[in-house]
This record gives sequence, C-alpha cells and structure tokens, in this order.
Amino acid sequence: MRIRTILAAALTASALTLSAVVPVAGASVPAGPTLADILQAQGGGTDRNWYDFDILAAGVDAAGLTPALDDPNANLTVFIPNDRAFQALVADLFGFRYWFASEATILNKLVQLETSAPGTLQTVILYHAVPGQIPSSAALSVPRGTELTTLQGGTIAVYPIRYFGTAVLVDQDRNDANPFLIRSKLNIQASNGIAHGISLVLRPADL
Repeated sequence: MRIRTILAAALTASALTLSAVVPVAGASVPAGPTLADILQAQGGGTDRNWYDFDILAAGVDAAGLTPALDDPNANLTVFIPNDRAFQALVADLFGFRYWFASEATILNKLVQLETSAPGTLQTVILYHAVPGQIPSSAALSVPRGTELTTLQGGTIAVYPIRYFGTAVLVDQDRNDANPFLIRSKLNIQASNGIAHGISLVLRPADL
C-alpha cells in the first residue's frame, strides 16, 4: 500500500504541543544540543557502521524536518532507527539483494522512493516522533498495548518486556516484524526532547 502523504500542518507548533499518552510530569529540559544536532553529529555522509544513524540523519534533512527537530520549543520523544533498520526496510521494499548493499545505495533507494511518492519520507519520520518526553523507565512501566499517538497522526502500541529491559513497538504493518528498543541506545537526551534507538523502521501503513 502506498504510504499517504501528510499535511504541512503536522510541522506547526500546534502539532508539537499535542499530549502524549505517557506524559512525564515535571520533565526537565537541559541546555545542550537539539535532537537535530544529535542526528547531524553522526557525520556528513555514509560509512560502514550499520549501527549509527547516518541514513536517518540524511532522511530527516531530505524530508525538510531538520527545523522541526531543531526547534528549541519542541518537546518530543523520537524513536530513531539505525542504518541496519533502513537496510532491512529497503530489502523488504526492493528485494533481498539490497541487504548486501552499502549505506549509500540504501540512501539512494530511499531518495528514489521519495521521488516516486513525494512526502513518503516525511510521513515515515513523523511516525517516529511522539509529543512529550518519554524516558525508557516510563515506556517499560506502561500496561501492555498502551498506544502512543505520533506526529504523523497514527498510533504505536507499546509492549514492555521488563525482564530484558526493552519494549516492542507495534506499528500499522501487521505482516512484518516489529522493532524493539535497543538497550544501549536509550535515553539520548537533547535540549528539546529525548531519543531512543530502535531495531527496525516503524511503518505507518501496510507495506
């Protein structure tokens, strides 16, 4: 199914002030780098490390979302897929041969997807952002199946696996595997939000 495009209003301040399902009362916002700064710190290009966030950083820029993640008034939780997650997505969309491709090739395929279906990257990335700051401790303490409403407008269901210190995030694609929180990449604090690494790309529609 082709992913539907979103309205530009999703980037307005009103969208950034929506209530999260799991709000954090009295969450402090320290000075320091923004969410955009943290992603851009991954570097100016692709590399051979599949477990950082080069492709996401490039995708945010290509989708025109850098200003939203750089907004000092934003207060967001962002689930950030690593480069391996995008490799798996492209292999699913374009064929398994892309599992063996380079990061640059994966990024090029995503650019092609955006060219053929404008707004796709923006839709997918906004599906990874939730209003309000949700630390991992909160994500691991909610009832199984608690839903978070994303800036894209869709929902993600959270299924904590407390014994392993992680949670599975269930998206809108019922036919594929769901990502889990990566324990070594949790609670990446920014001045305007918090980020958590995830193992796969969240899908706002059935692909």
